[in-house]
Amino acid sequence: MSLTVVGSIAFDAVKTPFGERERMLGGAATHFSLAASFFTEVRPVGPVGEDFGAAEFAVLEARGIRTDDIERVPGGKSFFWRGHYEYDLNVAHTDDTQLGVFAEFEPKLSEASRSADTLFLANIQPDLQRQVRAQCGSAGLSGLDSMNLWIETARDSLVAAVAEVDCLVVNDAEIRMLTGESNLARAARAVMAMGPRAVIAKQGEYGAALFTGEGFFALPGFPLEDVRDPTGAGDSFAGGFFGYLDGLGREPGEAELRQAMGYGTVLASFNVEEFGTERVARLSREEIDERFEQLRAMTQFEGLASAAE
Repeated sequence: MSLTVVGSIAFDAVKTPFGERERMLGGAATHFSLAASFFTEVRPVGPVGEDFGAAEFAVLEARGIRTDDIERVPGGKSFFWRGHYEYDLNVAHTDDTQLGVFAEFEPKLSEASRSADTLFLANIQPDLQRQVRAQCGSAGLSGLDSMNLWIETARDSLVAAVAEVDCLVVNDAEIRMLTGESNLARAARAVMAMGPRAVIAKQGEYGAALFTGEGFFALPGFPLEDVRDPTGAGDSFAGGFFGYLDGLGREPGEAELRQAMGYGTVLASFNVEEFGTERVARLSREEIDERFEQLRAMTQFEGLASAAE
């Protein structure tokens, strides 16, 4: 099986109440790929500048990630984001954004990337998402992420892109903003009416909720005593979710989607324990499975007779 992700490959500078990094590997496609690589073959597609060197490629390649479709632009500079968090780690404050080579990004997919079994369109301009989706007609499972900027400035294009994928993965505020529905359940139904058969509402430290035609499922965030940096947590969640599903090698049912929610939650929890890619880059599958079982035990309870009985 194989998975293609299209999005940013970047450098981040981040400060939180628990530390800071002046320059670290980041970007949506980077965090997604590292998380997904524990389950399947991943091919990220995105541009980088000449400042993206052997050390950065080594982080990806050490996890078996196929870097053939990472375009290194001569003379260019990689996407750069600087931000900070206060004690509410659910809110990122952007201090500086330098698009660099990402400003002129036109996705170039190899035959291997175009023929992937699963496709994830990370947060990029909706028209670009549609162009990539059209090239990957053989993908049996597809997902899409977006943000408030595109809802505000390119809503019609975003709605068209959403209609062409199987699963929308955004935070709960963005689902409400996209649909104009204040109630999350109604908002998710409105999104599914656009085309997707599943909607995931990311809720930061509070977990994530899955809506499908068959019902509703939610998981809390994994409780942690040490959280350093939430940057990339949502992308790590998506990587764990779609990576697990692609690794199954078959069309997922409701049970598999719920299992994937668990793996997404676990990968996101590891991501926030350290800065950037530091923790996930040295993670093992054994650690993932151990925490998955802890999450499973934490969210199960025995049925008892109701008080009315």
